[in-house]
Amino acid sequence: MTTARPVQMIALLDGSLVDPDVPLLRADDLGVVRGDGVFDVAFCSHGEVPNLEAHLDRLEASAHILGLPKPDRAGYARAVTALTDAWDWDANPEAIVRMVETRGSELGGEPTCWAMMMPLAESIYRDRHEGVRVLILDRGYEAEETVDLPWLLPGAKSLSYGINMAAQRWALNHGADDALFVTPNGHLLEGPTSTLLLDLDGKLQTPQQDGILASTTLRRLMDAGAPEGITVTFAELHREVLDRVDGAWLISSGRLLAPITSVDGKAIPRSPMHATLARLLKVPAPRN
Repeated sequence: MTTARPVQMIALLDGSLVDPDVPLLRADDLGVVRGDGVFDVAFCSHGEVPNLEAHLDRLEASAHILGLPKPDRAGYARAVTALTDAWDWDANPEAIVRMVETRGSELGGEPTCWAMMMPLAESIYRDRHEGVRVLILDRGYEAEETVDLPWLLPGAKSLSYGINMAAQRWALNHGADDALFVTPNGHLLEGPTSTLLLDLDGKLQTPQQDGILASTTLRRLMDAGAPEGITVTFAELHREVLDRVDGAWLISSGRLLAPITSVDGKAIPRSPMHATLARLLKVPAPRN
């Protein structure tokens, strides 16, 4: 019995669609052999990409940190439009689009750029509605140590994602769904592919941004919550606060809002604010 391949579509920056089974990169592309490139991932629903401009802003900021050419924003917009126009939204009403720019061939030349759309993984739906079990993992250095060390790429969403993926695999292999990074001194940071949000006595807090990738989903939540008086505070948070939270989430473009159900095996309550935040982020209802 053969297993159906996941739906996948690829577009170039001129707006043309390409066969995903046809090779797109050179063997010496530095994005492949060195992880030298950047990417960003945006959530898509029923043909809409709610905050594409914010993702293009972050892609541009990441490229600047790596010294890559400024991304062709209009080109990426064309590519995303080509994908959303061609996508079967009845079959897959939610998807993610990944926008990529690598440094290109090791021999020089133009960067390699494309956008790719895929449906949300089943695990994303499960995490979003059932919650995630989290393991705390030490990142090995303090967040503030990276601020003045630009060669460590603080705040960049680069293709060098091996450590992040290794952290998630470690969590999965040890009875959890995801990981949460802390510094050696125990300060909370972020997940490998997500931002941490806490409910502390009815107040929303998230770790300070030193050495942390800015979250477009967090910004979207803050913008949506402002008219209702719902604010998020950036704070220096130690792992001990997890013992007294009223709720916690991992938020990201795909999951949107995934409640944390346990940390290192200790149960975390579901926040009374969950339904409100889900409404503000327009989290779709569970599928039938």
